[in-house]
Amino acid sequence: MTAPGLDAALPNSEPNPRRLDGKIAIVTGGGSRGEGIGTGRAAAILFARHGAKVLVVDRDPAAAKDTVDAILADGGEAAAFEADLTSAADCDAMAAAAVERWGRIDILDNNVGTEGAGTILQTTDEDWDRVITVNLRTVVSASRAVIPVMADGGGGAIVNLSSISAIRPRGLTPYTTAKGGVIALTKAMAIDHAAQGIRVNAILPGPIYTPMVAAEGMDPSLRDKRRGASPLGIEGTGWDVGYTALFLVSDEARYITGTTLPVDGGVSVRSPDR
Repeated sequence: MTAPGLDAALPNSEPNPRRLDGKIAIVTGGGSRGEGIGTGRAAAILFARHGAKVLVVDRDPAAAKDTVDAILADGGEAAAFEADLTSAADCDAMAAAAVERWGRIDILDNNVGTEGAGTILQTTDEDWDRVITVNLRTVVSASRAVIPVMADGGGGAIVNLSSISAIRPRGLTPYTTAKGGVIALTKAMAIDHAAQGIRVNAILPGPIYTPMVAAEGMDPSLRDKRRGASPLGIEGTGWDVGYTALFLVSDEARYITGTTLPVDGGVSVRSPDR
């Protein structure tokens, strides 16, 4: 006889191949810089493919529309929204647009980010303000706008994009600092809002080949070097990050909050002499 509470049934009785049916999601940075699949575009497409209605937010309306067009062609439902997430007013408008269109918000995927190279001696105050604002304050402002709506709806899930640079610095000190702040913020938010039924987790991407990386100039030799940095000997893509986000916002991750999950092919755990 099975002990009380140890029945074999899954929480929702049977697994649902569409993990996010009935959910409303916001994906910030949901466009891509140029053609191809970035982390935000991948998450938006996968969320929609699994039944969510997705507000694709980007400061580039054409990039957001491209993502929406891909979702519609795939049979999903989505809308584009132009916003600069460094503006708190734009974040509030973003949340209001999702509520006006669909009545609630269940998921927030914070994808906005930018790099910043150099040491503290090589960077200016303007460099620091830009990198901290784009990588960290946007997470605060977007979450601040969305959390009250989530709480009124009974809870939800937030995913923040950090980076393995936060735990393995590599000459990008402002970026490392900002992404380290995302980790600390994620853990604090997970505690602050657990009683409201809101889970908060962070993804730490490693060397991911995206349109943004390609646009910055990634020659074949450098791509080979990046592949060699992984014990698996492969290169990550936006889909790898998107599938991780899909899991973290789904009910399968209902008991996971405050975690930071590297998606890096083992780069962050590889010995420096290997």
